[in-house]
Amino acid sequence: MIAGPERTVLAVARPYLGRIVGAGLLAAATELAALALMATAVWLLITAAGRPPLDAITVAIVAVRALAISRGVLRYTERLAGHDATLRVVTAVRSRIFTALAARRTSAVDRSGDALSRLVSDVEAVQDLLLRVLVPGAAAATVAVLAVAAAATVDPVTALVLAGGLAVAGCGLPVAATLLTRRTADRVAPLRGALAADSTDLIYGAADLAAFGATTSALKRTTSRARDLARLERRLAATGWAVDGAGVLVAGLTVAAVTVAASRGAVDGVLIGVLAVGSLAAVEMGLALVASARQWALSRGALRRVADLLAEAADPAADLPEPAADGSGSGIDPPGLTAGRPDPVPAELDDVTVRYRPGAPPALDRLRWLLPPGQHVAVVGPSGAGKSTLLAVLTGALAPDLGRVTVDGADLVDLPAERRHRLVGGLFAEAYVFNATVRDNLLLARPTATDDDLATAAATAGLLDWVREQPDGWRTSVGATGSQLSGGQRQRLALARALLADPAVLVLDEPTEGLDPASADAVLATVLAANGGRTVVVVTHRLTGLESMDEILVLDAGRIVQRGDHAELIERPGWYQEQWIMQRAAEQGYLTAIS
Repeated sequence: MIAGPERTVLAVARPYLGRIVGAGLLAAATELAALALMATAVWLLITAAGRPPLDAITVAIVAVRALAISRGVLRYTERLAGHDATLRVVTAVRSRIFTALAARRTSAVDRSGDALSRLVSDVEAVQDLLLRVLVPGAAAATVAVLAVAAAATVDPVTALVLAGGLAVAGCGLPVAATLLTRRTADRVAPLRGALAADSTDLIYGAADLAAFGATTSALKRTTSRARDLARLERRLAATGWAVDGAGVLVAGLTVAAVTVAASRGAVDGVLIGVLAVGSLAAVEMGLALVASARQWALSRGALRRVADLLAEAADPAADLPEPAADGSGSGIDPPGLTAGRPDPVPAELDDVTVRYRPGAPPALDRLRWLLPPGQHVAVVGPSGAGKSTLLAVLTGALAPDLGRVTVDGADLVDLPAERRHRLVGGLFAEAYVFNATVRDNLLLARPTATDDDLATAAATAGLLDWVREQPDGWRTSVGATGSQLSGGQRQRLALARALLADPAVLVLDEPTEGLDPASADAVLATVLAANGGRTVVVVTHRLTGLESMDEILVLDAGRIVQRGDHAELIERPGWYQEQWIMQRAAEQGYLTAIS
């Protein structure tokens, strides 16, 4: 029975079990063909040396040709079947890992370099588990058993000697390889992830590291990890060399022992040669178990990291919409495929509590909030009050520790991903801009959008004039993470993408961040006007422009401490009134300075 991380990983492979078993049978057939080819060729050469009649060796000649051809055909077919099954499994694993990483709360271990290492290097361990451990290991074990059975038909004593050699090569050496490799190998995968994260920090944080004089210390830390990784890999290479050398010694001793056992008079001369060479081939094939054991030990650390994420991820099939009753397709239209906008829907947070760490103060503390359909609501409050957490919970990006979130009467955690994203979505803090064109970045929200749709969303976000000024227009490249854009342009692009998605509940986290006061007022007013009658939730630090909001919530320490419209709150003593007075004074000073 397979236990540990392998069981979790292989559970994903269960739908492809037939393909994997087929690949294993083809691998065993390939090795058997190779062993039979070796034995037949040796018999043919020794027999032919005695110049027998041609009729006596014709069958052997044909068999050698047939086995040589079948070995190549079987090897090609086995590789094709094995890689087909493995790539299907790897695709399913990567999908679930991406789901788990996307749903994780941000923490120190979720840096992009480590996430990339989990998606690429660690998932390759799943491929190694199937292609380099299970399939060849099963094939080698099968060939070893059949080789001993074939030798037993010639001479039982010789078969026992061969079985002993195969036991050492196929059991003793693999166990030794595992024990010698495991302790070192378990440290390799986490170290590779840390090194990838450090490298990402060095590349993308180079300017900040230089500004604070921290480049040297960061380089020293990364260099130290690289040296540790190189030392571990050298140790693994030395261990592999030692075990392989022991395998060659075992193969030689087994052949010698088989030859001595067969030469005691019970076996004729031709079959002694066949048994000797066949034993050598069988032991070499059995040594494949050493390579499988070593690869298993090397991969186990990465498999453990993969299994941890797979345990967090829900079955992606659960997020797929059910087919329509007529079989025509999905019962839920993906974004951009429905005609017209979805109707506004109500949302409710019922006693929602969120903590980012056990024992830490709650980011949201038993929060109750009913959002009627079609309302424009602003959420304000001091930094750390829980505003972005509120949006994350409302959109399903963050599951509450306690309480429940319902949208359109359904619990958000029970909704399929496609339905959830169609109901609630929008602009989030630090929205990512891809290294692609303006058009491609916008079409991410709605792949079927027309040029008119793009123009409408860009005009609402205040980006259309800039696009028209560019020589390449919609095909203008924005660079990695939007590096070819200013901060304001990058924010407008992200806002236009959110508007183009057009969910039933549009959430906007700091939609005017990076814009000057006049531009911020104009953009916010345009967005709200374009979404008249729509449900809109805006998180902002800036109170100007909130006069048209139906309701304003003031959060502090994860609780709603004030609520009302703008006119009510500026007359009521509290945080909102104080901030309104300070922001007005600051903006008046700004206008005086630039006039």
